[in-house]
Amino acid sequence: MATERGRGDQAARESRREQSRERREQARVRARAHGLTTEARERSSERSSETPRERGKGGPSGSTGSSALTRSRVRLDLPRPARRRLLPEYDPEAFGRLSERVARFLGTGRFIVWMTVAIIVWVLWNIFAPPTLRFDTYPFIFLTLMLSLQASYAAPLILLAQNRQDDRDRVNLEQDRKQNERSLADTEYLTREIAALRMGLGEVATRDWIRSEFQDLIKEMDERRLFPAESDEGDR
Repeated sequence: MATERGRGDQAARESRREQSRERREQARVRARAHGLTTEARERSSERSSETPRERGKGGPSGSTGSSALTRSRVRLDLPRPARRRLLPEYDPEAFGRLSERVARFLGTGRFIVWMTVAIIVWVLWNIFAPPTLRFDTYPFIFLTLMLSLQASYAAPLILLAQNRQDDRDRVNLEQDRKQNERSLADTEYLTREIAALRMGLGEVATRDWIRSEFQDLIKEMDERRLFPAESDEGDR
């Protein structure tokens, strides 16, 4: 009986080993088939991404170039290459700070004084200077052109500075609003806590109440000492 049981256990073990081997083989076959299908898909996608010229050329060089392009496009962990731009690049923040400085200077009395002095010197030089040294005779067309050019540049700079100031004011208002909401919530919480404390203290014996009770007891004791017979009759 023991030998038969041992043989049965051994046969069961061998059958289990064979089943595990078969499962491993099936898993390997599936993995290989999956790898072949993924490779075929990649090749088909590369062929579909090729241009007609590259297909006409054929050969490994065209296929490797197209695969390299597709792989470089698919990867997202690398930054994009810098594009060439026809227009010059600039820092908007630095330009905004410069516009604010210019707008502040244009809004001061120093600018008005310097502009007035420059116009007076311009006019006097072109009136009283020798004719060979005059560069803008009456009616001072070049002066008018310079003033209009200065105004045409000053207006956009002032508008840009105002827009930046509006953005800062908007941010400040948003922060003030959030701060007011937090302070209002804090005050409401404190008022509720104070009301709860008052309700709780209303049931607690205070010093004045205890003092008044003691005074009443002392008065009753004094009255009993002075009139003990009346107090006994009253108790009866």
